[in-house]
Order: sequence, then structure tokens, then C-alpha cells
Amino acid sequence: MAERNDDRPASGDVLPSTVVDCALYEHGRRLPGRTGLENILQRTDPDGRRFAWIGLYEPTAEQIQQVADAFGLHPLAVEDAVHAHQRPKLERYGTTLFLVLKTIVYVDHAQLTATSEIVDTGEIMVFAGPGFAITVRHGSAPSLEEVRRHLEADPAQLGHGPAAVLHAIADLVVDRYLDVADAFQSDIENLEAEVFSPRRSVDAARIYQLKRELLEFRRAVTPLTGPLQRLASGTPPDIPAQVTAYLRDVADHHQRVNETINGFDELVADMLHASIAQLSVQQNADMRRISAMAALIAVPTMAVGVYGMNFDHMPELTWRYGYPAVLTVIVSVCALIYRALRRNKWL
Repeated sequence: MAERNDDRPASGDVLPSTVVDCALYEHGRRLPGRTGLENILQRTDPDGRRFAWIGLYEPTAEQIQQVADAFGLHPLAVEDAVHAHQRPKLERYGTTLFLVLKTIVYVDHAQLTATSEIVDTGEIMVFAGPGFAITVRHGSAPSLEEVRRHLEADPAQLGHGPAAVLHAIADLVVDRYLDVADAFQSDIENLEAEVFSPRRSVDAARIYQLKRELLEFRRAVTPLTGPLQRLASGTPPDIPAQVTAYLRDVADHHQRVNETINGFDELVADMLHASIAQLSVQQNADMRRISAMAALIAVPTMAVGVYGMNFDHMPELTWRYGYPAVLTVIVSVCALIYRALRRNKWL
């Protein structure tokens, strides 16, 4: 296929319509000319001198099967690549490595609400074997056009073959994790300021939504720890030592993201507890005010209730100043109760 760096599918007469790009590389440099699936195997070199890189986006089972048959991909890995929704993992099928990466995209929002979507997930699958690298993207997974351009500008790195492609994609995904973590920090700081502000109240549902989105972030990041450690330790024997060194750097960045997420989770949990505690304190304060008002109302209610009875013999009933005296007593007692309540901060 002719040189292509855009994100448009290739024409269906050479490769399936879901093919974004397909190229042959020799000693880290892209070879010119059309490269179709019908002759790509004849031009690849399993010894590593020349390899093919095919990029697919959301292929169907029929579309990916043509590629799978050409390169001998394992049926289980092909099934995972078609249906997606896999946990991050690293599998080895014969001489082929199959890496699943969860991608995270931060969703911009003016204000965090109880229904805000903060992150959107996608998937990138990488098949890396002798003479080929096949990438399959799903959902909101970012375009690999920039990765391809970056590698093509560095023939020395790309000269390490499919392992260099695997590293570059893992590095891209982990770098995106760091960007999303920075954006999360801004949301958390804003919400934290609201939670502890005396002038504003925060709906606990907003904090819970933030915690749910953070959990989605964690589900994408944490399971990748094992696969990256295996790659960084050089467990797969066909990963060159030079690439392993770069993979250790990716694993370090990934560990930093993991630690950041753990810190965020504890902070959001503390905010949720603080919000609930504030709500409880507010409810107790409201109940005290209601009880205080009931105490103030009880005095005149009792006095008026007594004098409202139809008895002939009642104290001071015929006294000329009985009515103003009763009112004076009611006001005085209410004033004393009010003063006591204010002193005890019930009002």
C-alpha cells in the first residue's frame, strides 16, 4: 500500500476496509510502494531485518480473519481482538506476543455533576511476532498516527522491529494515563474546596460520581501492572535488551499513575465521609433549633391552655391585672429560656 499517515481506512481492494495503515519497514525505514496482504508475507523477514506493521480499527470477525490467517494468529487472541472489552493482559501464543491495553480519555465538562462522565475507555491490542506488528483499536482509543510518525523519524529505534512498536504504544497509553490523572487532580481540588467551604454545600452524589469514575480509571490502569513488569524484566525472550530498558521507564511511569490513583481514591473517600459528617452535623443543628423553638412555644401554649379551661374557680380570674400579669410572666419565662438557649448555642 502507498505511504499513508492519515487515519482514514485503506481501500477494500487491497486490505479490509478497517485497515488504517499498512507498511513494510527495513532497518527501521519505511519502504515505498503498495503493500497488499496478498504479497506482504513474501516481503517480510521473520529474522527481523524487515517487518510489516498493520493498523486496524474495530474490525469484524470476517475482516480480521484474513489478517489472522496470513500471520497465523491464535484464534483466542483473534476473538479477544474482535470483541474487545478485555482486561489489560499479556499473553504469549507460540512466537507471538499479544498485549491488551485499556486507553483512557478525559471527558471535558464545565462542572462536575451527579451524572458527569469524566473518563471514556477504549482498547488497543498489539500482536507482535517475527516479521509483523498488528495493532487493533476499539472505541475511543487514540489514533496511532503520531506514534507511527515518531517511530519513522527514529530509524534506530524502529530498527528493533515489532518490539519497538509494542513499546511505543505502551508508552503512549501510559502517558495518556498521566494526563488524565492531572485532569482528575483539578476536579478533586475543586470539589475539595467546595466540601470544606462554609458558604457552599456539596451534594454527596457528586462526590460518589467522582469516585465511580475514578474506579473506572483504576480498572484500566491497575491490571496493566503485571504485563508491564513482565515486559520490563525481559521475561519474553524475543524483546531486545535495548527495548527492555525503555519498557522499564514505561513501567516506572505506570507505577506513578497507580500511586496517584490510590491517593485520589483515599482523598475522595475522605471527602465523601466529610460531606456525610457535615450533613449529619447540619441535621443535628436543625433538630436543636426545632427543639429550641418548641421549648419557647411550650410556655405560652401551657399558660393559654390552662386559662382556656372553663372552670369557675381559677387563680387571679377576677383580678383586674390578671391578664397583663399572665402575659408578663409568659414573656419573662420565654426571655429566660431564649437567653439560656442562646448561651448554649441552640439558637
